[in-house]
Amino acid sequence: MTDVTYDYCVVGGGIVGAATAMALLDRAPGARLLLVERESNVAAHQTGHNSGVIHSGIYYQPGSLKARLCREGERATKAFCDAHGIPYRVPGKLIVATEESELPRLRALQANAATNGIEVRWLDTTDITDREPAITGLAALWVSISGIVDYREVTRAMIGEITRQRAEIVYGTPVAAVEDDGDGVTIFGASRRWRAQRAVVCAGIDADRLARRSGLDPDFVMIPFRGDYYQLRPELSEVVTSMIYPVPDPTLPFLGIHLTPMIDGSVTVGPNAVLSAARYGYGRFSIDLRDFATTIGFAGFWRLMAQHWRSVLSEAGSALSRREYLARCRRYAPSLTLADLRPYRSGIRAQAVTPSGTMIHDFHFLETERVLHVANAPSPAATSAIPIGRWIAAKLLERGP
Repeated sequence: MTDVTYDYCVVGGGIVGAATAMALLDRAPGARLLLVERESNVAAHQTGHNSGVIHSGIYYQPGSLKARLCREGERATKAFCDAHGIPYRVPGKLIVATEESELPRLRALQANAATNGIEVRWLDTTDITDREPAITGLAALWVSISGIVDYREVTRAMIGEITRQRAEIVYGTPVAAVEDDGDGVTIFGASRRWRAQRAVVCAGIDADRLARRSGLDPDFVMIPFRGDYYQLRPELSEVVTSMIYPVPDPTLPFLGIHLTPMIDGSVTVGPNAVLSAARYGYGRFSIDLRDFATTIGFAGFWRLMAQHWRSVLSEAGSALSRREYLARCRRYAPSLTLADLRPYRSGIRAQAVTPSGTMIHDFHFLETERVLHVANAPSPAATSAIPIGRWIAAKLLERGP
């Protein structure tokens, strides 16, 4: 056991953990900070396996923490990239209604945008075709400020900032527990332990387990959802110039299969949202018996299934059948064929679910006197990471040393 006592320890090297460490050092220059990451590099999981979208905040309930932090994060992410020479683009986003039943939901999004201070434009069928000849729809919202970036690069730049301020980074070390004893915090690694005055835990998909092992009683269980992506063949790299999204189901936190022109010039398609049998299972048939047992042994899982069984079956169909996946894309991009879809990576989304079967849509935190657990950081957590980090830093520092 080391005798070194840190001012702050951040557990987790995803973008939220890195942004929090950066914010702590910005507010407390010279503080002794330790960041512990279970993998051999940062941004190894959700941060490095998402769509890379800089979201505008159009989808989120006005007045929610998610809506406010996303609006702040959209501007902060672009400013951070400008300051650090990180390439990003702002191709804008089309949210396309392809059925009459989706038009009221599209109007609701338009009203949401107005309340959240986001400029959008309503497009009719002709306007859609004029802007994106390969896309068809009854109506769409044009969101000009939506962007695209590689969040792994953003996270690495954040790590560069904190190491320049002499923060210590420990890789390849899973944390078993973070215990607050009133006088300080002990962080238990597999073969090491550290002491800190205060700690922030950004454990992602394992937020519930780490909170429980740290003596808390989390009011949720993390359910993993795998998102399958494809990439369009290179000849179609200019099939769209902007991001193309369907109108989302407001009862679910997933935004649907979308087309995204990436930083490298390719176009990705996805993701769907399929229940996964492994928290770190990026393969379509990955299974971890412990993870699977945790999911099916949780009453909230079965209540969630009962509420959304139609969506569960639909998403499973898109995972098992490439034709079904393509059919969902062809609703707004009818020229796409099976031959256009090339294999691409998958991602895992950590979704907090309560015992009643309710998905927690907003950011959610658990805390003791000296430890703050980021219990749920759903999309748009990457977009919102910088203001989330500032919010966490302010919350810790207001308690004093």
